[in-house]
Amino acid sequence: MTTQNFSDLGLHQELVEGLTALGFSEPTAIQSAAIPKLIAGQDVIGQAQTGTGKTAAFSLPILQNLEDGLNAPQALIVSPTRELASQVAQAIYSYSETLGVRVLPVYGGQSYDRQIRRLKKGVDIVVGTPGRLIDLMNRGVLKLGELKTLVLDEADEMLSMGFVEDIEAILANTPEDRQTALFSATMPKEIRRLATQYMRDPETITIETKQLTVASIDQRYYLVNEKDKLAALTRFFEVEEITRAIIFARTRIGTDQLANELSLRGFTAEALNGDLAQDARERVLNRFRQNKLKILVATDVAARGLDVDDISHVFNFDLPTDAEVYVHRIGRTGRAGKSGVAISLATPKEQYRLQRIERYTKQKLSKGTIPTAEEIKTYRDEKLLADFEVWLNRGRCKHEREIIERYVEEGHDPIQLAAIALKVMRSGEKQRPIEEIGPLKSGKGRAERRREDRRKQRGNESRDRGDRSERKPRRQRGEKEEGMVRLKIDVGRKEGIRPGEIVGMVASMANIPGSAIGRIDIENDHTFFDVREEHLGKVMDQQSRYRVRRQKVAVEVAK
Repeated sequence: MTTQNFSDLGLHQELVEGLTALGFSEPTAIQSAAIPKLIAGQDVIGQAQTGTGKTAAFSLPILQNLEDGLNAPQALIVSPTRELASQVAQAIYSYSETLGVRVLPVYGGQSYDRQIRRLKKGVDIVVGTPGRLIDLMNRGVLKLGELKTLVLDEADEMLSMGFVEDIEAILANTPEDRQTALFSATMPKEIRRLATQYMRDPETITIETKQLTVASIDQRYYLVNEKDKLAALTRFFEVEEITRAIIFARTRIGTDQLANELSLRGFTAEALNGDLAQDARERVLNRFRQNKLKILVATDVAARGLDVDDISHVFNFDLPTDAEVYVHRIGRTGRAGKSGVAISLATPKEQYRLQRIERYTKQKLSKGTIPTAEEIKTYRDEKLLADFEVWLNRGRCKHEREIIERYVEEGHDPIQLAAIALKVMRSGEKQRPIEEIGPLKSGKGRAERRREDRRKQRGNESRDRGDRSERKPRRQRGEKEEGMVRLKIDVGRKEGIRPGEIVGMVASMANIPGSAIGRIDIENDHTFFDVREEHLGKVMDQQSRYRVRRQKVAVEVAK
């Protein structure tokens, strides 16, 4: 049963009055369910989507249960990103503005000196990202001996970013009798393990999301070869009525490259990723919010917590691996009753991901056809004539008319002059050639093609009645594939390394396609992987950049 107002949840009157002043009248479902239990000191697992009011659900009980006179952190909130940590800290400050509560956000990109001074002076609540929290703990300035409440916010996101070891290190340095709250959109096995190991009889609260995507979003997908994605994207920017757009790419390097390529083609874009310093990040976001920037190219992590209205389009340049991430992405358009467009670019072998998204959202994505070169030329002509008619109707071109009359008096053809004027108007189009898009390739992935090859080989072998000793021996573990170079890194099974991490690290750092990486063999202490010979130089040139879960690793040719 939904509680009708915040005072029914057991909150102090000062907090209720503060919420009323901020315009909050009724609690959300997660707030109604979680606040009374957290006030009572119970451990809570809250599963709810982003935007359901989780921040207030854990912040208000923390504020209510603070003790006077303690000069040490009583509550710690761990967030996956700088943006989210900053937002949570700001929200807590707004809820407690009249109470004099000391709130400190800590994350990378800020001065250590300022954070250390504040901690030594004394704070009540710390909100931070795992890496900076660990650093401050190691320096001996963040002391958690008096901690009463620990909150893991967006826990699934922190796990996907590889923070599980940091989280466990933080948990291990807090009092055993602390209260723990864990909030997450999903509940993978690793989160359930953390809950079992570090929480005391937690109460699980699950808020079902009735509608995952809004009907006002036009969801489309287009099949395109990987190498033609940029060409396809530029065609959409020619024909779509875009006011503001976010383009999602898989990697930080991918965002930089894509933003640069779009800018070179006359579409001003900037990247938003984890490599940006905090002040640079805020400048980019402010330009985007103020409509000084039309296109933002971002990673999922960098865009976490991004709240900007009037985004007309969301582009999935790289399809997300998780259907829930797709929902988070496209939810940034079609807000406040407005319509929006979500366009996904998929290679033929990625169609299974589209099907997974459709099953998860229970909505059908419409298949579109990439605009042809002729359609773009027609659109350009129509736009040119529309602009021409605007000026024709305004009639404010006295000086230009005088120039044309002078040319006519000199004997020039008026029609020729008009044609030249139109040509000058459309001169900007020369900077944007319509790039070619090749024919769509087979949807069969490398693994599927190999299976087919093996089936054919087995069929040939079954027909072969010759000497078995002449048959090609099966490739042993550790041997390189034909046309490949076998490489090695000194991390393996004991570090929990996964094949996807190897592919993501090498492909993004060396700027090579994931398809250039072949077989991966994970041993206990090290990992072998194959790279096509033509990409070896690029891979070896990036030695200083390879990191697995923030640990620097060296790549060497296997002996």
